[in-house]
Amino acid sequence: MKKLLFCLVAATFSLSAQTNEEKIHSFIPTLDSLFKQQANLSKMPGLVYGIVYNGRLIHSNALGLAQIENGVKADKMIDFRIASMSKSFASMAILQLRDAGKLRLDDPAANYIPELKSTKSLTKDAPVITIRHLLTHAAGFPEDNPWGDRQLGISDETFKAMIKKGITFSTNPGISYEYSNMGFAMLGLIIKNVSGQSYQSYIQEHIFKPLGMNNTYWEYSEVPANKLAYGYRWLDNKWVKQPMEHDGAYGAMGGLITTLEDFSKYTALHLSAWPERDETEKGPLKRSSLREMQFPWNISGFNPKYTYPIGRIGSSFTSYGYGLSFLQDDQGRRSVGHSGGLPGFGSNWRIYPDYDLGIISFANVTYAPASFINLKVLDSLISSTQLSPRKLPASAILKQRQSELVRLLPEWKNATETGIFAENFFLDYFPEKLAAEAKAIFGKIGAIRSIQEIEPENNLRGTFRIDGEKGSAKVYFTLSPETPALIQEYHIQEIKKAHN
Repeated sequence: MKKLLFCLVAATFSLSAQTNEEKIHSFIPTLDSLFKQQANLSKMPGLVYGIVYNGRLIHSNALGLAQIENGVKADKMIDFRIASMSKSFASMAILQLRDAGKLRLDDPAANYIPELKSTKSLTKDAPVITIRHLLTHAAGFPEDNPWGDRQLGISDETFKAMIKKGITFSTNPGISYEYSNMGFAMLGLIIKNVSGQSYQSYIQEHIFKPLGMNNTYWEYSEVPANKLAYGYRWLDNKWVKQPMEHDGAYGAMGGLITTLEDFSKYTALHLSAWPERDETEKGPLKRSSLREMQFPWNISGFNPKYTYPIGRIGSSFTSYGYGLSFLQDDQGRRSVGHSGGLPGFGSNWRIYPDYDLGIISFANVTYAPASFINLKVLDSLISSTQLSPRKLPASAILKQRQSELVRLLPEWKNATETGIFAENFFLDYFPEKLAAEAKAIFGKIGAIRSIQEIEPENNLRGTFRIDGEKGSAKVYFTLSPETPALIQEYHIQEIKKAHN
């Protein structure tokens, strides 16, 4: 038993001593095995996948064939259609135009799509559809998979005529989440009408080119013949090649064709938004706007008993940002990304900003479960390697108030004269009771041996540990919004020792 305990302690110490990148590399054999198992299970002709960490693609692999008929192998430089993973590019273009002062997200969409003006609302008290509604699947349009898949190549004229004829709503705008390809096709029209360029050429010039995405296309016929992944469906125990839709008005919702290598650059851009900092902006979109894209604007679901791909059952909160899905799992980990599915293809990408980590996978079989395997891999990676999330640095004012607060413990002598407390503090807390509480706790933990660094929740709130001769205590405090920030709330409690 002692030997087993020693081994467990040694293994834990070994993991904690590794850097995150070393931990990721140690997991790669397991990662490759998980993807291979899923590729076989889901009858994927070809699969490419990769891990992005610290701004670069640190591991990629390819399995199977991009073109069965011609024996073309899948690899990171083969172009796959990524379907709805395209949506965030339209969102990014909209935010670029917003940041340039050419539109506002709460403008009526009809200001930029005149054909929408004739649309009849579901009820007379319905609000107008805004650009923000379109970005977050809140316009009231019905879920339109798989109908929307088959609209990919229609012309702008056909699409505008469809809008002018009228739209059938499932709900009024602004009250619910319902996935809409039509809404993102409308964003493509807005990009064109505001910029004076087709959404394809605008995104090519303002996103692909700055990122060096030189092997990314909208029209499949423009892809070099030996670089295009064909799409397949598994029918009657064989792969059946699927016809490819041409580029058109609906491409903004799902027409993009790209390589793993190219998409890793886009993934790195989204990860570069974190942490917030003073560093000079370098990307095609401001870091603050990238974070805005990733924010959970429209709640899409909460499942208190979600079964995660690795088998555990826990809560799951999902929402939608601007062309991006948001997930907070039962471990409190937040991730952002998007799936893609079209006849012949299935794809997914997901980033965990707090870990500076992302994953991408493209497959060429209809609706491949790329989201499932990506989540399974990252969940397994973070849990099994004890990957460490990025730590928020403590602000100068938090450190200062921590030091000033410690000097008062446990006596709270002359606390009202220190000037470090907000005006509410001694109306909500009473010096004699604060002192009695602290003395009782210090009576149990003994004289102070060390004060640990504060663990900030944000710039104005945090927790720190006091270690005494016989035990420890935890102190939490939060500061007011005034300048200088003062202590408005405080709590102290003994840390109970665990009993085996």
